[in-house]
Amino acid sequence: MESLISKTNHAAVVIGGVNMDIGGKTLKKPVLADSNPGIIRATPGGVGRNIAHDMRLLGLDVSLIAAMGDDFYASAIEESCNELGIDLSMSRRFPGQRSSTYLYVADETGEMHIGISDMDIVKNISPDYLKGYMASLSRFDAVVLDANLEQESIAYAAENCSLPLYADPVSTVKAMKLIPSLSRLRAIKPNALEAEAMTGERNMEKAAAVFIKAGVERVFISLGSEGMLAADRERCIQLPCFKGPIINTTGAGDAATAAIIWADLNQMSLEDTARAALLAGSLTCAHNGANSPALGNLSKLL
Repeated sequence: MESLISKTNHAAVVIGGVNMDIGGKTLKKPVLADSNPGIIRATPGGVGRNIAHDMRLLGLDVSLIAAMGDDFYASAIEESCNELGIDLSMSRRFPGQRSSTYLYVADETGEMHIGISDMDIVKNISPDYLKGYMASLSRFDAVVLDANLEQESIAYAAENCSLPLYADPVSTVKAMKLIPSLSRLRAIKPNALEAEAMTGERNMEKAAAVFIKAGVERVFISLGSEGMLAADRERCIQLPCFKGPIINTTGAGDAATAAIIWADLNQMSLEDTARAALLAGSLTCAHNGANSPALGNLSKLL
């Protein structure tokens, strides 16, 4: 099988969730408790898989450690990853279990109204599971954790992996699982709600300072329409959003995380890394799906 993109010297492994995303977008303002005309799509997704997909589009070599059921959703996910050149040799199917599924509804502007996640199978990515692959991680340049993992699995990876670790908090509830492992993180990308939940600070500069004090080397806080706040031990800056059409916001945060890792592995400055993340999010918002092919041109557009 021919890969969609050329390989590079940079390689990353993502440990996290893979879903079948079933998304609906209403054609007009949604009416609750009623049937709304719209468009429904089913596509492979999940925070971990989306980040892996986007990193492939950015030119990184990527492996994915994930759990799937023995069903047609898993077959579709595997086929998609194989076409992208995402290595699944450390992923596993679990007979008798259902693959993760994520159902969401967006309004006519592309803003999500509600999402439902069925991700119990992720619990199979346990410390015992990870233990069998820790030696294999030495060939990578970065490890990416998504907070869909159980807290003990996140802690195990953080304690036993010496590679740079990057984390996506996923949600305000799941983000809390990352707190005990903050001292091991090279970078984290929460949104404002997640940052507040994790630090107790409503002021995002103060929130960033809490992360840095906890040991995180780089912090990138998504501020929605107000851009992104980026901080390290030396400075804290805020960059504005890139202007562009918003068709669908799903996957924008995952793209930003992928761009942060790509930029960091290419030794970009804090400001340029934040700019890459903002542009990746903007390009994804302008695309119907959660992964925009335009990410392949990110370096040329910066």
